Amino acid sequence: MNKEPNILIVSSEIVPFAKTGGLADVAGALPKALQRQGTNVSLVMPLYSCIYKLNLDLEDECEPCIINIAGQDEQVSIKSTKLNGSEIKVFFVQCDKFFNREGLYQENGKDYEDNDIRFALFSKAVIEMLKSADEKPDVIHCNDWQTGLIPAYLKTVYANDEFYKDIATVFTIHNIAYQGLFPASTMEKIGLPWEIFTMYGVEYWNQISYLKAGLFYADIITTVSPTYAKQIKSSEEFGKGMQGLLESREQDLFGIINGIDYEVWNPAEDELISSKYSHANLRGKTNCKKDLQKACGLPMENNPVIGMVSRLADQKGFDLIAESLDSILANEVQLVILGTGDPKYHELLEAKAFKYDGKLSLNLRFDDPLAHKIYSGSDIFLMPSKDEPCGLGQLIALRYGALPLVFKTGGLADTVTDYNEDPANGNGFSFEEYTELKLAETLKRALELYSNKRKWNTVVKSSMEKDFSWEISAASYVEVYKKAAAKKTASIV
Repeated sequence: MNKEPNILIVSSEIVPFAKTGGLADVAGALPKALQRQGTNVSLVMPLYSCIYKLNLDLEDECEPCIINIAGQDEQVSIKSTKLNGSEIKVFFVQCDKFFNREGLYQENGKDYEDNDIRFALFSKAVIEMLKSADEKPDVIHCNDWQTGLIPAYLKTVYANDEFYKDIATVFTIHNIAYQGLFPASTMEKIGLPWEIFTMYGVEYWNQISYLKAGLFYADIITTVSPTYAKQIKSSEEFGKGMQGLLESREQDLFGIINGIDYEVWNPAEDELISSKYSHANLRGKTNCKKDLQKACGLPMENNPVIGMVSRLADQKGFDLIAESLDSILANEVQLVILGTGDPKYHELLEAKAFKYDGKLSLNLRFDDPLAHKIYSGSDIFLMPSKDEPCGLGQLIALRYGALPLVFKTGGLADTVTDYNEDPANGNGFSFEEYTELKLAETLKRALELYSNKRKWNTVVKSSMEKDFSWEISAASYVEVYKKAAAKKTASIV
């Protein structure tokens, strides 16, 4: 394909409309970068209750249609608006029975029991709406298990419909641990043929996996970093049972690092920090550090401030943090933690915050303004995730001149170069053994560099200059879209 393909990005959450995690950030930022590069792109997501609360001026796109799901005819409407500050059209699948609820996927910590029906209906509605859309897409870009049925439907239920025969699919894994597993009986409810309920199809240990449906039937598969792409096809630990399928499709598997939205994350223009600054002039970062200390009730000392903005969970390294906290705080440092998660870590950290009053600031909440203060005011950004497909925190930290200290895995391995291993290109610190000892040794190396302010500032400035915007990643996605479209064309001929 020589022309730029028309792309429809399908996601269960998109910033600024609805968000539970990094998927929403990606789905909100990538389209704008694609548009800047000349790609025609639109988006589609469910119309949740939280979107009604935004009081958007939504337009009717087409006549309501009927989707048969679980033996019932459900009326579905398609609304639309524009993505903030752009001409990118965002479609919303409206079916209040399934989407006008308090949560996106769960309520009170419990998944909705009909998530299989909800996202099957969403997938069918996306496919059906294409016949009424302004432009037929060349490629449908699906994201995570909630959209995994789209490639499966296109290659089974809709296989004989001429309208769809030349539409290619790309499926992106943002986190392979979330697999969309449902009982075998779901097959009849969602209208997939039973003959694909095999290990060479959508079956996974006598359940249907929506993730596997996407992996098996999509023309091209991507994930969010090159290292993670290698890990998930080569080991049970990272592949979560899908490694065999991914290894068999390794020619169709690509790892593309996520970017960050520099319109949102830019210390030279950030209205949520006390002083603006850039790699050319770090004076404002010193003011931001004082402002963070003040906001968190910490003494305004010149000791290193270590920041963490994270979900409090084992995957994010908090089992290691729990073991290491005393040794971390034995150093002349201050630690600021922002986030929520596993109650056991809430309890443990609250006790430690009491013990280390004046050294540890614990903030168990979601607080975007404080997050910006942490990125801008920290010297070191601690992110010891044991499993991190890509990670956005370390990319934001680099943009704000907080040098990341990470466990070398997934996207962290692809974006953080250890200073001691490569002083010319180093932009942070990493360790390869997931132990308290290795974390302590790595922190010691970071503190040694911090003690030499001239060298430290040189590394900070060079780290801030590295380009982790969406532009490079978007160009890689365009190449993947072209591969998917060419593969689809070749399969038709």
